[in-house]
Amino acid sequence: MTANPASPAEELRGAGLRVTAARVALLETVRAGDHLGVEAIASGVRERVGHVSTQAVYEALHALTAAGLVRRIEPAGSPARYEGRVGDNHHHVVCRSCGTVADVDCAVGQAPCLTASQNHGFVIEEAEVTYWGLCPACSTARST
Repeated sequence: MTANPASPAEELRGAGLRVTAARVALLETVRAGDHLGVEAIASGVRERVGHVSTQAVYEALHALTAAGLVRRIEPAGSPARYEGRVGDNHHHVVCRSCGTVADVDCAVGQAPCLTASQNHGFVIEEAEVTYWGLCPACSTARST
């Protein structure tokens, strides 16, 4: 029998964080979204719990990111975005035209990108690879 996944409240408690309606709503919003920016997250939280300040959203995102419950990515030239996919070593592909971001699993095997040609004495735990190009919609729009 498979164990039920923890609820957002249980995950917050397990990470040593105080459980609030806003934090639960934030975690649910990030996980339901797709590489969301702060404004989209704030809007999603407000839809779930009513008024919450943008500053409170920033503070909660900082706490949840530090606890490893959400991941912050910052593609060059773009504001920070947040995702619920954590705990694995995946990468991203970003559209140069519209800014769409999608997850990309490591190319083969067990995260070969973690084996650097020169580690300079570092113990490498994570790699961030960003692929840049045009998404299907932007690619089609340019060719027509």
